[in-house]
Amino acid sequence: MKRKKRVNTKVINLDKMLNLKKNKKTKKINHSKSVEQKKVQVGIPNLDKLIEGGFEKNSANVIVGSSGSGKTIFATQFLIEGMKHGEKCLYVTFEEKKEQFYKHMLEFGWDLAEYERKKLLTFLEYSPSKVKTMLEEGGGTIESTIIKQGITRIVIDSITSFALLFEKELERREAAVMLFGMISGWNCTSLLTLEEDPLTEREPTAKPIEFESDSMLLIYYIQERGERRRYLEIIKMRGVKHSKRVHMFEIGPHGITVSLKKISNIRGR
Repeated sequence: MKRKKRVNTKVINLDKMLNLKKNKKTKKINHSKSVEQKKVQVGIPNLDKLIEGGFEKNSANVIVGSSGSGKTIFATQFLIEGMKHGEKCLYVTFEEKKEQFYKHMLEFGWDLAEYERKKLLTFLEYSPSKVKTMLEEGGGTIESTIIKQGITRIVIDSITSFALLFEKELERREAAVMLFGMISGWNCTSLLTLEEDPLTEREPTAKPIEFESDSMLLIYYIQERGERRRYLEIIKMRGVKHSKRVHMFEIGPHGITVSLKKISNIRGR
């Protein structure tokens, strides 16, 4: 009897995973029937011009870069753009401490504590294991927060440690299917960060995430002539005629600004 119970549980979990994937595909198909797809502006100067006006509404987007490349600043700037227009946002972190994070973002003039007081921002410290439990249970604190607060933009920073919970390639792929399937049901425009050096050989961790996401952007943080430079490349963006070039960007007093100048080559590529 015990063996039979285990088998049935496995089947239920697999069916749940497949249904999430099926629902995700159906949603994309239905959404593409609209005459004009709604766009969500990222809020990073010049970037929206490279992606036909912004992220597709309710899409799941991933930005990949090594430590110190600017992923968290990019993600926060995405939320700031929404909150400036009255959108309610959620920042989920596996690593950042709230006080330290808020203090660091003040350097760019972003008073996250004030946005929180206005109930435009919810900061949620989470653990990778809790996300795994959320997938198994089909909900959790993140989902209840989104529903209760009316969240329209969400950042998950970062999913690297979550993906590493799964040792086998198949397990990582199944987890990615379930995670992105669940995200698509939240009716939020999401941005997930993944810590990985894009110039190195792609890690198995990133492959299922890249396949399931609606878009993927890479940040290169390269040493050139004695100093570090940052570049951005849009690897994919479903349904969008995006720039195929590599663009330099800078982190200034007010955040990230992408350059529209053509880059012939970057070292290491």
